[in-house]
Amino acid sequence: MQSAEVNRTEEMVEYQEGSIVSKTLVDKETGSITLFAFAAGQSLSEHTAPYEALVQVLDGRAEIIIAGQSYELETGESIVMPADVPHAVKAEERFKMMLTMIKD
Repeated sequence: MQSAEVNRTEEMVEYQEGSIVSKTLVDKETGSITLFAFAAGQSLSEHTAPYEALVQVLDGRAEIIIAGQSYELETGESIVMPADVPHAVKAEERFKMMLTMIKD
C-alpha cells in the first residue's frame, strides 16, 4: 500500500508553451482522474466519450463546448459532460483542469 501524500492539485502539472500536458493520478477499470495544463490557444477537438466526465477548472479560464453550446468556466468552477454527447475544450488563455471520468 502506498502512503498518502498531501499536494496542491494545481501544482501537480506544469504549463508547457504551445502544448497540452497531462498527468494521470488514478487509472482504474472503474474510472480515472487526470490533470491537464493547456497553454493559451490549445484545444481538444470535438469528440465523444462513453462515460460521464466532471471537469473542474483549477487555474485560469476555459471554454467548454457541449452539444454545440459554449460554457465559460473559471478557477473553482466545474461542469459535467454527459456520456455520448459531443464536446470540446478550448484555452483562450492558459488553464488547468482536473478530469474525473466514472465508468459504468
